[in-house]
Amino acid sequence: MTIPTQEGLIEGVFSIERMARIGTGATAKRVSQTALYYARQMDESTIELQGLNQKNVPFGPTEQITKEQLLADYLPMPQLFKEVVGNLRQVQKAVARGDKFRKRGETFTAEYEYANALNLDEQNVRANFGIGLCLLARDETDKAKQVFERILGIDSAFADEHKHLFNEYGIELRKKKLFGQAVDYYRRALSLSDDDENLWYNLARAHFERGDFAKALEGVTRCLELDNGHDEGRKMLDYMTRKGLA
Repeated sequence: MTIPTQEGLIEGVFSIERMARIGTGATAKRVSQTALYYARQMDESTIELQGLNQKNVPFGPTEQITKEQLLADYLPMPQLFKEVVGNLRQVQKAVARGDKFRKRGETFTAEYEYANALNLDEQNVRANFGIGLCLLARDETDKAKQVFERILGIDSAFADEHKHLFNEYGIELRKKKLFGQAVDYYRRALSLSDDDENLWYNLARAHFERGDFAKALEGVTRCLELDNGHDEGRKMLDYMTRKGLA
């Protein structure tokens, strides 16, 4: 049994039995464990899988398998589908409300909404970013640093879809003169995706405002190598040239 979407593509909860080794030495043994996944069909033959956390919310990295693999190796769990989708929508709605309130400057209300999302999905990238931005807006930099450290441990935070959030974070960090932390974030992002001219430009800005002009020059040069028409990057290089810093 599969669960088709309105477009005829598979979307549902599936399980698979896997053998795992527990214990060590003479007491070690192999046991069967059930893993649950939220599955979405991306095209005619590709299925995207994402694990479920203890609250039955999709979380963590995704992986891709073929439709044939899904149907052959995984067991559909239609009884869980409604709960999982409902939880997922709760998280999405809470994050959307948080974004709305944060843009209005209502940071405490926004933080409450983000916290509601994290109660179901503690690794939700947008909610973690949102709380960090709220804390920065209120100059609660020590708490914001703790959030930033947490984000660094979430691999999905550095996916392409979150680059705009990453850049926004770095800009706010620079505004609060947390240049070292801004540099750390941009470096982490670039270690996973080094072909984004905006990340390189913002890294250069963080280095520049930190007083490390050599690193700033490296960053802005790389930015312009990727996009020679990058307006802000061109202005920065021209300024550094006029001031004898390039």
